[in-house]
Amino acid sequence: MPALWTHSEKLLLASLSATRLTLLVSAGLPVETQNSSIDERAVEEAAAHEGLDPPTLAGRLAAEKALAVSRRHPERVVLGADQVLECEGEVFHKPVDGAAARAQLMRLSGRRHALHSAGALAIGGQVVEHFLGSAHLTMRPLTEEAVDLYLDLAGPDVLKSVGVYQLEGFGVHLFETVEGDHSTILGLPLLPLLAALRRLGCLAL
Repeated sequence: MPALWTHSEKLLLASLSATRLTLLVSAGLPVETQNSSIDERAVEEAAAHEGLDPPTLAGRLAAEKALAVSRRHPERVVLGADQVLECEGEVFHKPVDGAAARAQLMRLSGRRHALHSAGALAIGGQVVEHFLGSAHLTMRPLTEEAVDLYLDLAGPDVLKSVGVYQLEGFGVHLFETVEGDHSTILGLPLLPLLAALRRLGCLAL
């Protein structure tokens, strides 16, 4: 059987995200994972002082993750990825508990927000490719009762998502419209990634 992946080592994902891993494996890529262990809040604070906009912030976070792992494994092709949720100029973060998740959903209720998903590829401690995808989603106006029901149905996994929803599951009930590529919404713009890997000579197809 001919090989799709041409690099001598598997792609190294600088994240323990099960969703991103599933996207990569579904595309036929051989992948290993490793936590970047970067301080994301410190990166965000530094970016705020620099006045970075949300898409650029997503790119900075993705690059820092890729670089952290690439310095430990300079011979590998390392992928870093991150996602920033922006609503009317405000950047949202993953909720720390159920109460924060409830408050966040009420703030997004009836409003249109953007998901900026960025990726960076690093080799030898240097970023060699970077890419970005954005999607726009409009949430239905939600009652407090509807939010409570949704959180009960969706369970604690929603705390892993910056938007407090997983569109591939119960989260689909929250929306009026979704504009954008599905993989971008899930946190990894797959088509730009594959194009970048082809430019690096890592894919035969």
